[in-house]
Amino acid sequence: MARRPREIDTDVPHEIAPGVHHLEVGKGLLRSNIYFVRSGPSWTLVDAASANCGRSIQKAAESLFGEDSPPASILLTHDHPDHAGSARELAQAWNRPVWVHPDELPLVLGGVSVFHTYANPLDRWVVLPWLRLLGSERTESMVAQASLQDVVRPFDPRAELPGLPDWEAVPTPGHTPGHVAFFRRSDRVLITGDALVTVDLNSVRGLLARKQEVSGPPWYTTWSRRLARRSVAFLAGLEPRVVAGGHGIPMIGLETPSRVQALSDRVNRVHGQLG
Repeated sequence: MARRPREIDTDVPHEIAPGVHHLEVGKGLLRSNIYFVRSGPSWTLVDAASANCGRSIQKAAESLFGEDSPPASILLTHDHPDHAGSARELAQAWNRPVWVHPDELPLVLGGVSVFHTYANPLDRWVVLPWLRLLGSERTESMVAQASLQDVVRPFDPRAELPGLPDWEAVPTPGHTPGHVAFFRRSDRVLITGDALVTVDLNSVRGLLARKQEVSGPPWYTTWSRRLARRSVAFLAGLEPRVVAGGHGIPMIGLETPSRVQALSDRVNRVHGQLG
């Protein structure tokens, strides 16, 4: 039976699997999950929340690992502002690079033309019209400020993950072109970013109720719904026992693999939910 979600102190990291601590950070619609993952004598941060969350993340890390224990690496599942917003601040504070999948580099490095190429529905409906109103000079300046060019590095998806030798990278394109999940095969713990989340962000009911349920990525911020569907199916095939998503309370329990498989069957059967 799947473990029932419990009330948690959202300001304190809590362990969801051996060596894996979850914390929800940020405000309002930009609130998201980050993970502190111990591997041997060191640890790694997965995702970096929204902007201006750096100090909160550092304090949480210090509570777990001590004041003089920076991470071995900073890994991003994808480059959206609610998952990468404090990446530069933390990279500079800890003197560590930010690692992303190579296919995510165009988004991370910035550029207005790239932004047009990889636009999701929210970008096309809201962000790009707003940027046109601002004018090209101001837009270029804003995009340049958001770039992680001087702190980012691409990792090799086929090689050992920086800072997490006992985990593997699982490419999950769709929500963004270079979205990636991280999987510890020994106990089937899966950190999914927004490729899978544990709250329904695709309905008003889900947004208001915040009920724990496995769901696909929010379609309005998803670049390719067809690829996102495929990524859900691939993750279901891993039969994860823990789904630690970018939003929602992590799902833990014997029923977790069947819940992920049921989602995959549903979104790949019902045309239009993700693509």
